[in-house]
Amino acid sequence: MTRLTQFFKPSDYIEHEILRPLDHMRLNWELTVNQTTGRYEDEEDSFAWLFNHLIDELETVVPPLKYHDSEDRLGEHVQKKLNWSFSKAKGIWFSAEGKRLHSSDYLAMLEQGGFKIDGDSDLVLAASGRIKAAMDRGQAHFDDMERSHQVVLAGIMASILYHRDPQEDWYRQKESESGRRRVLTPAPHTTGHTDP
Repeated sequence: MTRLTQFFKPSDYIEHEILRPLDHMRLNWELTVNQTTGRYEDEEDSFAWLFNHLIDELETVVPPLKYHDSEDRLGEHVQKKLNWSFSKAKGIWFSAEGKRLHSSDYLAMLEQGGFKIDGDSDLVLAASGRIKAAMDRGQAHFDDMERSHQVVLAGIMASILYHRDPQEDWYRQKESESGRRRVLTPAPHTTGHTDP
């Protein structure tokens, strides 16, 4: 079992923090693990296949030195293109009222930023960087993470799955054509959710 597979080994936190917020899209948010492979079982109306695919992809990503740079690019897109009244000072994002963004506002900003061209890549890099930071601090599993970082990583992972949901068939087709499990570049934003 790889370090990243171990990091996302089944737990209630993973299901509740990453998948349950997406239950309006797919009702089956509780994962079943294949005891032989240790991977999540591909079940009807679940994110298991996409989640396995994302874990495989994260295995291949070189984490950025500063994962906040990826998150900042998403925030800057929302700030400039969607005219959200957020500002950044000394590495911290603030609301129009000058208060530090609550984690839910920060995650909404990242999710909306994911609609930009290459937004999916920035989300993946942010997740990869946060996972590396956790592992570097001896947090070998998602459940071991410091709570505020766990909340943000969960939100980023949920945002990636949200953005990829409409393209799951594309990912499956490409994997089927190759005849083996492999990491694919993000599907083009030609179908599914649209930029608000």
